[in-house]
Amino acid sequence: MLEGKKIVLGVCGSIAAYKAATLVRLLVKAGAEVQVIMTADAASFITPLTLSTLSKKPVLVKYFEAETGVWNNHVELGLWADLFIIAPASANTLAKMANGQCDNLLTAAYLSAKCPVYFAPAMDLDMWRHPATLNNVQKLKSYGNILIQPGTGELASGLHGEGRMAEPEDILNFITADINKTLPLTGKSILVTAGPTYEAIDPVRFIGNHSSGKMGFAIADELAKQGAMITLVSGPSALISKQPGIKRVDVTSAAEMLEACTTYFENADACVMSAAVADYTPVTVADQKIKKKEDTFCIDLKKTTDILKVLGERKQANQLLIGFALETQNEEQNAIDKLHKKNLDLIILNSLNDNGAGFKFDTNKITMIDSSLQKTTFDTKSKTEVAADICDKIIALIK
Repeated sequence: MLEGKKIVLGVCGSIAAYKAATLVRLLVKAGAEVQVIMTADAASFITPLTLSTLSKKPVLVKYFEAETGVWNNHVELGLWADLFIIAPASANTLAKMANGQCDNLLTAAYLSAKCPVYFAPAMDLDMWRHPATLNNVQKLKSYGNILIQPGTGELASGLHGEGRMAEPEDILNFITADINKTLPLTGKSILVTAGPTYEAIDPVRFIGNHSSGKMGFAIADELAKQGAMITLVSGPSALISKQPGIKRVDVTSAAEMLEACTTYFENADACVMSAAVADYTPVTVADQKIKKKEDTFCIDLKKTTDILKVLGERKQANQLLIGFALETQNEEQNAIDKLHKKNLDLIILNSLNDNGAGFKFDTNKITMIDSSLQKTTFDTKSKTEVAADICDKIIALIK
């Protein structure tokens, strides 16, 4: 959910500043690019070097760094951020934020931010309960800033009560859930297939194809980024999903992929069949390795079950089924025929005749054709960009 997000993390003067180290680490692990801005007092609780090491960026404290001659532009920082998180947020900084005071780099960057702002207060019990603090929090919420409620427990003063900064794991989960609520595919379950299938000849050899799985994995990641719950059925592939929470089901043969797809399709809102499933499989599989004896060798093959056709026959009115057509001749008509025969809502056509399209490339060139035969052709793009285009179309169809 945070993959590729640019995040400004503001750290204020509080004993809870030590938790910022864990929070930075979690954000970076989630795929975010983190720029830490500290107040001068925060540096008394945790060193800028610690947070710089974890974020892999210099920590910013002042408008002007005299040692390096670098000017830290608060406007650029505010505009750069996709998310602005202030944790811990001290009573002093909350007051400045609520009343538009910007006597330090952090509050100046906050006033320049155009993105969602989250704040996680940290202070003693009486400070948190003081009417001035509560009024400042209400002001910040009225501006659209999002409160991450402090926890209850033992405080630095020795008192026990509310005011502890939320734990870094809870902050990450809160922000992820909050973002997820606004995503267009939240609550949707989508089945995606990827990669080749291998059809065994003997314990050593198999019939396969050149599919890398890159397109299917990119689609699964993009759909997950938009809030969908993804089940990824993958043939043999060394690829790893970039988005957390994707359920991966590894299969080898067409028969295994059929079994997995029929199992998970029933409860899916949509299915994207991007795997390159073998059309034929050996009639018999040798128990032992076949020795090279004859000059020629013949293998009897039989058709595999057409998974896409099976799913098309089972498809309910509330389900979307998307297929792929990799063609070398009469491309568009073959894709349209497949669209109708397999009861698809959308077919993605690509041609091996196009440069940069097909197996193993990091790019692809596609044409989308929907059930009303509306056609959209795209230029050659990275498979990540192609996946985003396909995801946009799926969102439009679901809506």
